Amino acid sequence: MSDPAQARLDRLVADIRACRVCAADLPLGPRPILHVSTTARVLIASQAPGTKVHQKGLSFWDASGDRLRDWLGLDKAVFYDTAQVAILPMGFCYPGRLPNGGDCPPRPECAPLWRDRVLSHLTGLRLTLLIGGYAQRHVLGPGAMTDRVRDFRRHLPGVFPLPHPSWRTGVWEARNPWFTTEVLPALKAEVACALGMG
Repeated sequence: MSDPAQARLDRLVADIRACRVCAADLPLGPRPILHVSTTARVLIASQAPGTKVHQKGLSFWDASGDRLRDWLGLDKAVFYDTAQVAILPMGFCYPGRLPNGGDCPPRPECAPLWRDRVLSHLTGLRLTLLIGGYAQRHVLGPGAMTDRVRDFRRHLPGVFPLPHPSWRTGVWEARNPWFTTEVLPALKAEVACALGMG
């Protein structure tokens, strides 16, 4: 028997995948990427797909995904089990490159158009991971990413701010050893609890 709530979410996701609002501004064209279900308990609120993710059509299918899964203590089977883990970027399509070599910010049209509509269907969420500055600013307002991550307990229960797991974060981690010794053990425990694994 089909689940009416999931069917409604599936129709919304189909509308998102057909979205062409930003098509003229996307260097690789539109390919909205998100992974959601009504039963997901953990939400990964991320930034926007990179080129490898755009090509594969699977969020965090790159080195940053390997780093994030290590932080969370999850293997790929659980991480990509949409019934347990939802991945909802601030921008669903690859936004292009900046002159300095980093990715452009998520397209500003995306979150206002779709985000709240998707979240209204994710009624089973127990924990939201805010990955990087864009997601944190959208949910928490202005503030410094490092301060938010250091003070992660202030946002619990339910919200856990994290840096973006790009290769650049290795340097940041070396400068902030408390991330490894204090934040990551707490993060793994919160994720395991939210997923009923702890």
